[in-house]
Amino acid sequence: MEEEALKYHSSSPAGKLKIAASKPLKTQDDLSLAYTPWVSKPCLEIKANTEDVWKYTNRGNTVAIISDGTAVLGLGNIGPEAGLPVMEGKSVLFKKFSDVDAYPLCLRLGKENYLEDFMTAVKSLEPNLGGINLEDIGAPLCFELQTRLDKEMSIPVFHDDQDGTAVIMLAALINSLKVVGKELRKIKILINGAGAAGISIARLLIHYGISKEQIFMCDSKGLITKNRDNLNKYKEEFAQQGEGSETTTLEEAIKGSDVFIGVSAPDVLSANMVKSMASDPIIFAAANPVPEIMPDKAKEAGAAIVATGRTDFPNQVNNVLGFPGIFRATLDTRCHTINKEMKIAAAEALAQLTTEPLEGQIKDIVENAYPEDTQAGIFKGENPLKNSYIIPKIFDLRVVPRVAKMVAKAAMESGASTINIDDIDAYENEVFKRILPNWQ
Repeated sequence: MEEEALKYHSSSPAGKLKIAASKPLKTQDDLSLAYTPWVSKPCLEIKANTEDVWKYTNRGNTVAIISDGTAVLGLGNIGPEAGLPVMEGKSVLFKKFSDVDAYPLCLRLGKENYLEDFMTAVKSLEPNLGGINLEDIGAPLCFELQTRLDKEMSIPVFHDDQDGTAVIMLAALINSLKVVGKELRKIKILINGAGAAGISIARLLIHYGISKEQIFMCDSKGLITKNRDNLNKYKEEFAQQGEGSETTTLEEAIKGSDVFIGVSAPDVLSANMVKSMASDPIIFAAANPVPEIMPDKAKEAGAAIVATGRTDFPNQVNNVLGFPGIFRATLDTRCHTINKEMKIAAAEALAQLTTEPLEGQIKDIVENAYPEDTQAGIFKGENPLKNSYIIPKIFDLRVVPRVAKMVAKAAMESGASTINIDDIDAYENEVFKRILPNWQ
């Protein structure tokens, strides 16, 4: 597949994106409307009322995917040029799944005043955009960058490695607990990985109702405790009380845990660690491309539910289940932020959708996309949860409309939106009709 990937990206035209016109340009009159002289008319309208930019331009359907290439997938700090194929890929997903026009922008910044220069560069783009998706930016810089940008800009700033990952993990957890019959407020959760994803997952779990005392977080050194030297403020937020100077290893910390959430490194979770967990353990091993433990090993060790970030294993916890629908709703309601209520609504939408049987055209699309799962009978029955199917498939075309509906509803109820949608059920259907041509 390595050679196929290079051929896929290098075949003419190179890359994965192009710009296409949304209006006809076939006659002299078309040209005069699209450009000089009559393009001056919307320019003057916008000059008189800046808000008309949403009426006369594509700003309301435009997102920038911004990265500095410092934390790209499992590749690390590879730089802005090397990160560009990933951002192009994300742009394709935005368009294909939610009809959002997203532009990849990889920034090169100087070593001095890095944060402030990053802030200045992103803020200068605001007149062109309806939202910003930060991507593959190293921690802890990504936390302060996202927080400040979202506060200082009038459009939402969403960091998908933080917020998107947290949404998907929460959705998967909601359904997994239903399968194993455990209560949310009585479980012990071990999060391995204290970067952007791990911290944000923990925060969203707390917003959802889990107490901080239920969450145990490990990094490469072991359990994060308050007696650890040189903790940054983000790790300190989830530090447990420690005794003495000895470090508690992952192997020790995981004992008795009900849930393992891995956003860390390959092969760090052993079968013996899984066996030391509570009954019917839930394993989310999301490291890519090699998970913290392979699903077959986790199952053999007694895991009741296993999810990974890979397409070739069941229960893929992938951010593409979240961000297209979240941004579709955010743009359609013209939000100024994406708040915790909207993130929880997205997670609950995914969890709810998983329990609904596939039918009709959607069933055909999903079964054709996942022949092995179809053969295994994963999609049979009225409630797929019975088959430990705890998160929707990416090619389930109900996902984006349902997420968009619930996020839009939460945005309006929480005061994050500036546009009201009167019929939210009709809106879900409209979104479905908008994206369906991409798959026909």
